[in-house]
Amino acid sequence: MADTLKIGVIGTGFIGPAHIEAAKRTFMAEVVALADLNDEIAKAKAEQYMIGKYYGNYQDLLRDEEVELVHICTPNYLHYQMSKEALLAGKHVLCEKPLAMNRKEAEELVELAEKKGLMNAVHFNIRYYPLVRESAQMVKAGEVGKVLAVHGSYLQDWLFYETDYNWRLEPELSGESRAIADIGSHWLDLIEYVTQKKVVEVMADFATFHKIRKKPLKPVETYAGKILKPEDYQDVPISTEDYASVLLHFADGAHGVLTVNQVAAGRKNRCSFEIDGSHSALFWDSEKPNELWIGRRDKANEYLLKDPSLVSEETRKIISFPGGHNEGFPDTSKQLFREVYLQILGQGSGEGSPSFPTFQDGLREVVLCEAILRSAKEEKWVKVE
Repeated sequence: MADTLKIGVIGTGFIGPAHIEAAKRTFMAEVVALADLNDEIAKAKAEQYMIGKYYGNYQDLLRDEEVELVHICTPNYLHYQMSKEALLAGKHVLCEKPLAMNRKEAEELVELAEKKGLMNAVHFNIRYYPLVRESAQMVKAGEVGKVLAVHGSYLQDWLFYETDYNWRLEPELSGESRAIADIGSHWLDLIEYVTQKKVVEVMADFATFHKIRKKPLKPVETYAGKILKPEDYQDVPISTEDYASVLLHFADGAHGVLTVNQVAAGRKNRCSFEIDGSHSALFWDSEKPNELWIGRRDKANEYLLKDPSLVSEETRKIISFPGGHNEGFPDTSKQLFREVYLQILGQGSGEGSPSFPTFQDGLREVVLCEAILRSAKEEKWVKVE
């Protein structure tokens, strides 16, 4: 196979351009085509991002024989159908999370990808902060000891006001769960990755603080000075959660708790965790991603700064710059994509399961989210099965 992958990207909202940029920065791929809602939008985006081909219908992109791998960056309700059609068209697939709207769909995609023998991945990019991987390596090496408890949160404020509105608020587009499925899934994937322990039981409490939100009747950009008037809104009832706290039981007896909140003023995009072990503790915060706190009982605590000379060989694989040269959110996608591309090009490790999150991991998060949603509805502990 050629040394450069030919990629097609479907969807050019917030995350689509992030995929395009990260793919280019791997130096292993060429984005040859994109697709969006219609020809006009697709053409404008293709010109903006200097991409040669554009399609107003994603199925035309899937018929493009030059495209080997498809990045799916569309709203949640489209992930299943587009991933399925891409696999049937013989394309490798890298999909945004959630992989599907329910367990049945996700299971079908896992089975189809395996049957077709095609590479499949889900964009759980938070795994790819270097100090997250180093945390996983420290747990694996026994430096933390037995994991006793895990706690953390994922906090944002982009839905703080009742006038904040986005397609993610609409269940038919996003799914029955919002905060847990949107950002809680990232945290849950992260924790199971770092600890290598499975959540087996959950107890959830949900809250919707803005039960009515005001949906703009036209794009905000069309308002003079972005001044909104009462008649420019439509009141929309909200059924999905702004906030959730979830108690967790792990397979080996460890306990945990997760809080997610999308109306937490001042928290722009803060994913954090603390792992309390029998030897030491670890704390990491995505808003300060190049620092890892290591807690001790009998000697001074430590701060480990991201530096390839101070971390394990496995962690060095996802570091591009020396110590003191910070790496952040855009680099996580680059490193994830790089591992996927290496595998497709036959240059991966070739040992055991892929190192990157696959459709199987996407299925796992759908199963976890469904258990949490059921727990919140029934107000009881629910086993993850």
